[in-house]
Amino acid sequence: MEKSKKGLINRFRSISTLTKNGLFLHGLRNNLARLGIDLMPYYWEIGSTDIETPKIRDDESLYKVSFFDVEELTYAKQNIIGIGHKNLIADLQSGDICLGIKKNEKIAIYSFIRSRDFEFRGRQFKIKPNEGYVCNTYTFQDFRGKNLAPYLRCQSYKLLKEKGIYTYYSISEYLNTPTLRYKRKLNVKPIQLFLSVILFKRWQFNFTLKNYK
Repeated sequence: MEKSKKGLINRFRSISTLTKNGLFLHGLRNNLARLGIDLMPYYWEIGSTDIETPKIRDDESLYKVSFFDVEELTYAKQNIIGIGHKNLIADLQSGDICLGIKKNEKIAIYSFIRSRDFEFRGRQFKIKPNEGYVCNTYTFQDFRGKNLAPYLRCQSYKLLKEKGIYTYYSISEYLNTPTLRYKRKLNVKPIQLFLSVILFKRWQFNFTLKNYK
């Protein structure tokens, strides 16, 4: 009985946290997906490189942006719960670029930029050599709330000009309010709104809901 009560309390706390952070519907979608009804509306977006660099909410001199290699990604795989299925090292070896930020040599955040065609939930996306797809961004728990994600994205624009990449795409879940909020501040704009439907891991459907000018 006591164990059941604690489980119920933890569930209510989880719901409260999701609601507070604007992620209640996002959490509901994830729970439905676990039951086999996986509905994901998402944006295909383009980022503007002509933006002012966001400020880190901390002593900026302690943070350093750099290209990450196998050593950093091995650390990430060992310390982030839930990314065991992601082969980040294979992505790096396939040509993806990984940029990250460290504070006093401690990893704070990383993000990948892909300049090759890829598939997302059964839909094919074409990426040209002078374009990049920003994906797999992750901020470590101790560094959340410091505005690092928008800062890193802006720094990526600057650093990758030297590699001939000038256009940046990304994907955002329609129900992930915090992600959409920070991307809008960076003038990331939707190009298309898609709906992906996967039922019981057997049937997969893709729909285009809206095209933006």
